[in-house]
Amino acid sequence: MANNTSNTCTYREGPLPACQALAVPMVPAQQSSQPAYDSGEALAKGTLFPGLDLPFMDYVATGPAENTPLGELMALDFVLQELALYLDTHPEDSEAFKTWKSFASLAEKGRKRYVELYGPVTRRDTAGFNAWVWPEDPWPWDNGGKGGKC
Repeated sequence: MANNTSNTCTYREGPLPACQALAVPMVPAQQSSQPAYDSGEALAKGTLFPGLDLPFMDYVATGPAENTPLGELMALDFVLQELALYLDTHPEDSEAFKTWKSFASLAEKGRKRYVELYGPVTRRDTAGFNAWVWPEDPWPWDNGGKGGKC
């Protein structure tokens, strides 16, 4: 089996191996982590990568998501997950890993700041507290909660 190693693919395409046996399904591999949406738009669209932003039944996502402290955390966590999935198939992409580390640092600092200002987001966030405050109301996503609307 010979591979099509032509570099003529765009960010919306992936090379397929040539001369595959009949009835063998193939999925093209994503070429690069670039271009990429900013974190808020990625969360709203459901993907970090424009090449994977395909309409479903004529629905086109608009964005970005509402800009709230909790929304920002959600967007950072979403970008981290998308980059981790990309790195699972492209572990040699050092630029994507550098970007992942940068977003991981931002998310860690942002979560720490959020917990200090608004309270825990997950049970794990209560480890530094003096009392079990996880179930206290209002929750960040409740209307009128300290974290704003999500």
